[in-house]
Amino acid sequence: MKFRQASNEDWAGIWPIVREVVATGETYTWSPTMDEAAGRTAWMLPAPAEVWVATDDDGTVIGTAMLRPNYPTLGDHVANASFMVPASAGGRGVGRALAERIIERARELGFRSMQFNAVVSTNTRAVALWRSMGFEVVGTSPGAYRHATLGYVDLLIMFRDLTKP
Repeated sequence: MKFRQASNEDWAGIWPIVREVVATGETYTWSPTMDEAAGRTAWMLPAPAEVWVATDDDGTVIGTAMLRPNYPTLGDHVANASFMVPASAGGRGVGRALAERIIERARELGFRSMQFNAVVSTNTRAVALWRSMGFEVVGTSPGAYRHATLGYVDLLIMFRDLTKP
């Protein structure tokens, strides 16, 4: 598995992942019916955001991440990141390895912490991954996510100090 910053040419490999993940209506607040143009606008943000891909040895995109400041100016020392891995790459450690790389990159860029603003509480794999990587739940927005099959579920705010190992 290799990691690198994405280029515009990578969109063809990223879009199927975005479409698959968002279409379930289980983990992202974006419309499950978003079209490709909306997906590209939402994921391929301009600088200071960075979009990354994880690839197999043959160059196939098997995961993607976005890293950016959580808020501008006086909050720009806190990173925010989003991750997507297709079901076909599930269970291979892609999410963890990509998260490790993005946390390392956030430190390289001088971010002091990382915050996830909207982790769906029923996304147990993600919650467990983030907890195992040192993230803590620092807040809960009760019923703030309209899950495709479960109805209204909580959104978690998760945080990690990047100045500590």
